[in-house]
Formats: sequence, C-alpha cells, structure tokens
Amino acid sequence: MTIATQHLRMHRFSALEPGPRLVVTGAVHGNETAGTRGIERALAEIERGEVAIVRGTVTFLPVANPLAYAKGERFGERNLNRRLLPGASPQDNEDRIANVLCPLLAGHDVLLDLHSFRSPGQPFVLRGPADNDGTLEPFGHAAAEARLCAHLGVKRVVDGWMAVYADGVARRRQRRLTPGAANEDPAYGIGTTEYMRSVGGYGVTLECGQLDDPAGPEVALHAIRQTLSLLRIAELPLSPPPGPFECLTLATVIDRHAEGDRFAKPWTSFQPLAEGELIALRADGSEVRAPAAGYIVFPDHAAIPGHEWFYLARSSRRPI
Repeated sequence: MTIATQHLRMHRFSALEPGPRLVVTGAVHGNETAGTRGIERALAEIERGEVAIVRGTVTFLPVANPLAYAKGERFGERNLNRRLLPGASPQDNEDRIANVLCPLLAGHDVLLDLHSFRSPGQPFVLRGPADNDGTLEPFGHAAAEARLCAHLGVKRVVDGWMAVYADGVARRRQRRLTPGAANEDPAYGIGTTEYMRSVGGYGVTLECGQLDDPAGPEVALHAIRQTLSLLRIAELPLSPPPGPFECLTLATVIDRHAEGDRFAKPWTSFQPLAEGELIALRADGSEVRAPAAGYIVFPDHAAIPGHEWFYLARSSRRPI
C-alpha cells in the first residue's frame, strides 16, 4: 500500500438511522500494520455489501501516521501516542497529525485503536480507569469500556496506564537527568485513548499480537466486526465473551538510566516474576529486582537512557 505523507485518508460511513459514532484507527505507530490490514479487510466487506452500516457512523483511519508508515518505522519524528494534544504552533510531523487527529477523535463517541507489539506474546487490550472525578483522568464510561473489552476476542485486559506514567514522571523529575525533557511532562502520557476520554468519549487499545504476526490482521478484523455489532452500527452476530479474563494493572514503570543497564535475561511481556527475582543490572552493578510477585510488561531492550525500560504489573481487582 503506497501512501502520501502529507494528509490523512479516512473512510466514513454514515447510516440513515442515528446511533453511536465509532472511529477505528491503525498504524498510529508506522510499523504496526495489523490494524491497517484489518481495517482494509473491513472496508472491503462493507464495499462488497457483506456488512451494512445501519445505525450511527463509523470512520476508519487505516494509517494514522503516514510518515512513520512510509518509513516502516515506529515514529515519523517522535511517538504520536505520547503528548497527543492539539497545538497552535506544531513543531514536528506528529504535532501536525495531532491537529487533525484530535478533532477527529473529539467528533466521535467510541475509539478502537489497533496496535501490535515487538516481543512474542498473545493479543491483549488496554483499558482506562474506573469511574472517577479526580484530576488525573476523570472518567464516567468504565462499564461501557469493560463491555467493549469483553467482546474483542482477547482474554488479557490491562489498566493503570496514566497513574503509573504520572508516577514515572514524578521520579524522573526527582532524578533531574534531563530537565525539561518531554517525558518529564505528565501530558506525555496522553495517547489516543487518553485523549478520547478527556473529550467525553471512551476507547480501548487492542494489541493484536507481535509485529508481522500473520494472525494479527484477523485479530483486528474480528475486533472491528465485534465492535460494530456491539454498538449496533452493523447487523452482525455478536460472539460471546471468551473468558475467563486475566485482568492486570500496571504498578510501576522502571526507566533505563544508562547505556550499560541491561536485562538479566531476554524478557517478554507478561512473563511472571517472583518476589525478589532479578530483572536487570544497572551499569554501576546495582541490581533491579521484583519488589513483589507479578509480571513484567513492555520490556524494551533498546530503550533510550532516561526513558521507560519496562513496567511491572500485578493482578487487578477490577473484573470484566
């Protein structure tokens, strides 16, 4: 698929009957193409008349970051899924995309954001917080978000992103390694779903599997069809939740401090950890051990010093 890098190409279907407004995004990170391929299959089904949009609106954005997609890399100039906010003075490719993408999200009620991940593992979904009126991420659609998670076809559900990211920002500021750096700003934790919640909607991030997994596009297509059915935008059969679900919450983020920091072994996401288990060694020889039993999530073997290296998760008390 050849794509221009100076505009976003969207496909919108508006039914003659009112209903929810759904937006489905792919390739927020340019090398994560399972969502793009899944969206292409969904569009083909609609165009062939196999799926009819009968209620509300659905907008498909197969490639949210055209420059990164054209490069075949995660970023165009920076991470689009961090500090996703509109601004009067865009400084880079992702800032310019945000000025188009944020109004698009704000014009919808529900977001299904399709991603992939680098290390081996099973697909999983990231959801937002419980309903709350706090200052970090106030929210009032937790039940609807949980229902969406339950029908996407995956069994692992992870929450806690914004809280753990804000805690990581606070610790970076204490260390003062890179004063004024973007990742020392709490807003750096805002991605597509976080922005969607901030403007009154709800949404989830579906991680469709490892990069280039041939099953990934089918995971994405199934999730799209399920979401269309659940919201009654299309008359499609709704599969029951696959359960039982493994619900986890992110507990803390650990940054890489120096180039010499290294993992004790080649970790993959959601590997279990015993209390006290050796995870990594710092360049100065100090050990990083698990403070409690849990799981390692998003281990990044190529993390830049001063940035997120891995997350620790524990079982969540929030069931689906």
